Amino acid sequence: MVVPLTRPQGSARVYSTESTTQEPDDVELTTFIVDPKESSHRSVRPTAHDLDFMANDEAELLLRPSEAEKETSESKLLWKLGFSFFLFGITTNVLFVIVLSAAQDLLPPSTPKGIIAFCNITPVLLVKLGWPYLLKGRIRYTQRLIGCCTLSFLGMIIVAAFDSLIMRLLGIAFAAFAAGLNEMTFLQLTTTYSSPVAAGRSVIYFASGTGAAGLVGALLWWELRGLGVKLGVGLSSVLPFIIPLTYFFLLPRDADFSRASRFSQYDDDTSISSESTLTQYTLIPSAEGSIEEVGLRKRGTSLTLSDKWRIVRPSIVKYMLPVFGVYVFEYTINQGVAPTLIYPVPSPEEHPVLSMFIHSIRDYYPLWQLVYQIPVFFSRSSISFGLPALPLRLLPLPAIMQCLLFIILTFEAAVGIYKESASAASIVTVFLLITIEGICGGLAYVNVFYHINQERPNPLSVHDPERARQEKEFKIGSIGFADSTGILLASLLAVPTELQLCRTQIKRGKMLCKAL
Repeated sequence: MVVPLTRPQGSARVYSTESTTQEPDDVELTTFIVDPKESSHRSVRPTAHDLDFMANDEAELLLRPSEAEKETSESKLLWKLGFSFFLFGITTNVLFVIVLSAAQDLLPPSTPKGIIAFCNITPVLLVKLGWPYLLKGRIRYTQRLIGCCTLSFLGMIIVAAFDSLIMRLLGIAFAAFAAGLNEMTFLQLTTTYSSPVAAGRSVIYFASGTGAAGLVGALLWWELRGLGVKLGVGLSSVLPFIIPLTYFFLLPRDADFSRASRFSQYDDDTSISSESTLTQYTLIPSAEGSIEEVGLRKRGTSLTLSDKWRIVRPSIVKYMLPVFGVYVFEYTINQGVAPTLIYPVPSPEEHPVLSMFIHSIRDYYPLWQLVYQIPVFFSRSSISFGLPALPLRLLPLPAIMQCLLFIILTFEAAVGIYKESASAASIVTVFLLITIEGICGGLAYVNVFYHINQERPNPLSVHDPERARQEKEFKIGSIGFADSTGILLASLLAVPTELQLCRTQIKRGKMLCKAL
């Protein structure tokens, strides 16, 4: 890029170029001085005397980074943002998955596994009901995240240190409370980015991280279970400390994206103007380390219960029912039906592949959890992989599919699709059905929260940016009540479902569930 520099009349004309090989904050300037009396030119760096003759606008243009450098800087910001929320998603859900995968090792054999899901989800439901609906005012993200990290660590230490069932369930409840509050907080944090590009990227990578947490947690416990409950759970208790490290040292702030020119606001005229939004929503770390708002924020602004009901009412059918349906059937399958999907141990001679993964009948339950978590990761990452989001009209489809899968798998556990001798065919069929279950569950999660995140701000709140921000934070936080309610109902259904399916198998002569 060549920029003319103003010189006194009669002097040689001076041109400046910007080097695009340097970092954005270190632009190298080279000046070409072309003298009419000379047939060649020479390259020199501008001196202070040269800059004295420059107009203000020319000086600003000269020091401005090139377009290539801007794109490089913006790409780095997006990478850091996506990776940060990916780590947030993993560490938020990984302990939840470890506890579910370790259900058979944490509980006495006669205890229904659904009680783990119940103790996992009840604190989460209290969080998602209490925090968005009852608390008012702005969110203090730093205090929340530090408190959640401490509570998660304490909960897992209790699970590892005590053999008592009551104490282990108490530790699970502590860790679950922290996980539920973490998930809601990070989803709300995605709405604080005023750029739709940054906001959308943060929510899809958080969803991808929660899907990866299922895979990482199931694989991690598959490896750690040989060390025993105390050591295995004790080692996993350090995972929550990833959250504050990422939050303070890696996560870009909204102000970083506000300074990047291509991260513009919504294109239509119904949204908040770019200038207003960048001023009102700019976030910077305060001296205490928390995120503070700068600009013309109205102090004391908070949503009333009537405001929150007005916001959440249109979402009940649009978002909440599809999420509720998916989680009811999904977790009833995982906690009530899957423990009864057990078959004779395959022999290496007849089934060399299956025998590599299944060495005893106790391996089936963690195997089904692992099979479920792999497609969950890929489906929750579908938008970040470049696939289009589901249209709004198709959001109920995953819930319908989960209902059909629940019916088929329940029939397989109770009656059997194949003959008793065809156990390999049954194992492969269950493998495929649980894979589809994971795909449907992951698609429901990422698409619902992505659509909420990308909704335009309420036109009635355009002139009150603080109120508009609180409305977005509340709306995305309130949806979690639907999935938590679905999981709680599923945990209540899972206990009698497991017991009844086991009794049905015993009546037809299949005694494997009794051996557990």
